[in-house]
Amino acid sequence: MNPQLLFWIPAALRMSLILLGTGTVWFFLGPVVALAIGLAAMCGLVVIQLHYLYRLSIWLDHPDSTKLPDGWGAWTDNFSRLYRLRRDDEKNRTELAEWLARFRQAMSLLPDGVVIMDDVLFLEWCNPAAERHLGLSLDRDKGMRVTNLIRNPDFIDYIILGRYEQPMTLALRERKLIAHIIPFENRRQILVTHDVTESERIEMMRRDFIANASHELRTPLTVINGFLEIASAQPNLDAAIRVAHLKLMSEQGQRMQNLVEDMLSLTRLESVDYPLRPERVNVHNLLDQILQEANALSASRHTVSLTVDGPDIKGSTEELRSAFGNLVSNAVRYTPEKGTIELAWQETASGPQFVVRDNGIGIRPEHISRLTERFYRVDKSRSRETQGTGLGLAIVKHVLLRHKALLVIESRPGQGSTFMVKFPQSAVYEEAREDVF
Repeated sequence: MNPQLLFWIPAALRMSLILLGTGTVWFFLGPVVALAIGLAAMCGLVVIQLHYLYRLSIWLDHPDSTKLPDGWGAWTDNFSRLYRLRRDDEKNRTELAEWLARFRQAMSLLPDGVVIMDDVLFLEWCNPAAERHLGLSLDRDKGMRVTNLIRNPDFIDYIILGRYEQPMTLALRERKLIAHIIPFENRRQILVTHDVTESERIEMMRRDFIANASHELRTPLTVINGFLEIASAQPNLDAAIRVAHLKLMSEQGQRMQNLVEDMLSLTRLESVDYPLRPERVNVHNLLDQILQEANALSASRHTVSLTVDGPDIKGSTEELRSAFGNLVSNAVRYTPEKGTIELAWQETASGPQFVVRDNGIGIRPEHISRLTERFYRVDKSRSRETQGTGLGLAIVKHVLLRHKALLVIESRPGQGSTFMVKFPQSAVYEEAREDVF
């Protein structure tokens, strides 16, 4: 039924009853009494309406759905409708608050920074990533102008020019950021920041790796091609010279092969397609073989000793042979003649460890943190003399990462170096614990 009829019909009935009662009193008691009673009845209706209007006014000042007043007549329907509207409003507010909480939680988990600003660049909200990228604090900086918080000339120029079609590169707080402002609504803007520091570092490492690998391969190729040109141009070359050239070509060819094998080893160690397949590693036999290789490489120019006093471990025998072998061969190469090299497999409270100690040329402190970088050389001329590929310690690093081990380097220039490979206690092989990895 039409709501207007629901309002007017009861009102018309009440007025009809008042008029009927007034007419009846008029008939029996006269007009004066009838008019007095009719006036009193009308005043009573007005007071009742004012009372409910007052209660409605009080509720509107302090809206609480649990204290909505009861009504009489048309007020009953009006109060019921207000009650439903109030419940719908509370439901909508609750849903909106839930969605806002979910939105903020989602924005907080994003790796990219998100800053919401008004039309005059005052900070309204930012996520934790933006706080890290830009040095902001939502609790401290909310309501402040962003250009006063991020004092970077390039960023301020980007804001002033208003050319938001393209993002800008921003160097801030030792990070490299890609910043982009996105206008939305009429009076708000979103600043999005993406940290490309790590990707730039990886890209630089990739470029350096390609450049270094190309350089390392170019030198032996130049030697081989040069000797081949000489052999082609001079068919009657002296036999002794030809033998010398062939020997150098063979050495350079072996150098290229070693370099390619080391690069392939690094690629395999970094690939997720080659997970570690642990097995029991007989450390005593492994180190005996490495000792024989070290003596062969040394050619009796050094004193190499081995002490084994530790348990077998779980891991890859071939990978550990490569890692331990690289550490030992480096010690042989960089220890002068008549020097001593000590190899030790020890059991400690924190786990077993492999130690390579020499009294060689040593390493200056500024180089130690970079020794495991690919192609990093402390002394390039010395590295060429020792025929190293520059990838040995990088291979060691990745092998140890796969075995959850740690490489510790101690060295003093002119006094020697100590390389320690520390394994966790969980790496110890036990018959009943074959699933430690």
